[in-house]
Amino acid sequence: MANTPSAAKRARQTERRSLINRRTNTSVKNQLKAVREALKTGKKDVAQAAAIDFVSTLDKAVKTGNVHRNTASRHKSAVNRALVALH
Repeated sequence: MANTPSAAKRARQTERRSLINRRTNTSVKNQLKAVREALKTGKKDVAQAAAIDFVSTLDKAVKTGNVHRNTASRHKSAVNRALVALH
């Protein structure tokens, strides 16, 4: 337990932010799983729609600092390569 009022406030803020960060990271992971599943089906239009959603979610996570921009770039590149190979 926090000893000072400021430490208590920081603990509350950390708890709130951790929840938001966890939600964002979970969303990114779930979107990535959805893209991989869509790519396995072999249907290009379904995979492309999933990829668009994933990229949007990933960019939002980068904007908030949950995902590093290079990591996001790497994921987007891999998804795009997989989409091109789907032809």
